[in-house]
Amino acid sequence: MTDDTLPSLLLVDDDEVFRTRLARAMGSRGYAVREAATVEDATIAAREDSPELALVDLRLPSTASQGASGLDVVRSLKEIDPTTNVVVLTGYGSIATALEAVRLGATHYLTKPVDVDEILAAFARRDAPDTPFVSERGDEQVPSLARVEWEHIQRVLTDCQGNVSKAARLLGVHRRSLQRKLGKMPTRR
Repeated sequence: MTDDTLPSLLLVDDDEVFRTRLARAMGSRGYAVREAATVEDATIAAREDSPELALVDLRLPSTASQGASGLDVVRSLKEIDPTTNVVVLTGYGSIATALEAVRLGATHYLTKPVDVDEILAAFARRDAPDTPFVSERGDEQVPSLARVEWEHIQRVLTDCQGNVSKAARLLGVHRRSLQRKLGKMPTRR
């Protein structure tokens, strides 16, 4: 059970290593962290004890239905407690999913890679949500073409269960070309 004096955080991500490290980092900063790996686990945890904050990965496995995602978690969290501050986190950023997440009640939408300070800043800006891809100065934060390409490659590779040869065929590139692109670090923007 969580300590009532600490802000509660529900961390929903299917990547166990990332989730565990982030939970440890948030716990060391004074948050009472609970973890969930699926849409169903997150919904059950929220019904048992509604969190003040929730960090939800966009792509999550579901045991009940194939079409479930982090957006379903956002919807459930807001139905359970409309005051829950939800930030959506994903490695597959797009304007369409960002707008959908905000429409469903998410406060902010962050793309991976992201650090704990960026996550905390997104939670802190709850009362001043910004439009996705627009900074506080008003200048556009549209992802670069290199970033969008990297995200698309990662999405296809994930859909192919990590099979580089199959992903290369689907993307219409040579396997070695895809391997070179995968060897490069993603751009921040």
